[in-house]
Amino acid sequence: MEQSLVSIVIPVYNLAPYLKECLDTVVRQSYKELQVLLVNDGSTDSSLDLCRIYTKDSRFRLIDKENTGVSDSRNRALDLAQGKYIQFIDGDDWLTEDATETLVHAAETTGADLVLSHFYRVSDGRKARRGHIKTEGVMTRRDFAEQMMKAPANYYYGVLWNKLYRRSILDAHHLRFDTQVNWCEDFLFNLEYIEYARLIATVPKPTYYYRKREGSLVNGSISLRRTVTTKKQTFAYYKDLYQKLDLYEDQKAAVYSYFLSAATDGAVSPLAPKLSPEGSDPLA
Repeated sequence: MEQSLVSIVIPVYNLAPYLKECLDTVVRQSYKELQVLLVNDGSTDSSLDLCRIYTKDSRFRLIDKENTGVSDSRNRALDLAQGKYIQFIDGDDWLTEDATETLVHAAETTGADLVLSHFYRVSDGRKARRGHIKTEGVMTRRDFAEQMMKAPANYYYGVLWNKLYRRSILDAHHLRFDTQVNWCEDFLFNLEYIEYARLIATVPKPTYYYRKREGSLVNGSISLRRTVTTKKQTFAYYKDLYQKLDLYEDQKAAVYSYFLSAATDGAVSPLAPKLSPEGSDPLA
């Protein structure tokens, strides 16, 4: 059976110590019909040279630009994407070898417009499995919104990298990342996308290794004022979604609990399994 093209978007900024591990797992994907869009965001280390090495694979394309931020990097890649589906990866993380295949299979067999999987949170050489919806299945956007209401700030819902998107929806509704927002921009993007997703599929299987590291944007210090301002902005999108789904009036208290929720990716216990030397998953 002919495979549908998947466009993988990878923004890169000063990720030389991690990038090879990430890109090697893309090369090794069991799903081969890929367009890989590497966007170098003005890196000052050897990231650009590493990216150039991988363009020897005809599936890889390099976009080299000035430093304008991760949202602009993703937007430029989306403008060049040709795939039926879009998959996002952060260049300091990595994939299980069947990640793309798992996500695409769920989309193709269910007709879902959005697919979510579990993921591994990696810290200090150990990993912990994370994911909010524990069962495999398909639901409407309304059912999914009701699930999300239970833990809106969970990384499972907010991030890009454990999901698969239909490019036709992104293009039809001109969905792109807000370049004026540099925190929670992925959650805002997801909230907008969910509004147009007819069906959502959940896969209770980890497909992604998220590396928790010091100095990353998501792990950096964020002032209280900035947190409150961003929470207010995000809540406007969040509330709007529930109003459009006719859930807001009946679930107002639950919707407002978003203000009290803290972003969580789940700590890794010292007793959690260690990663194998090559970063593969011994439990898969």
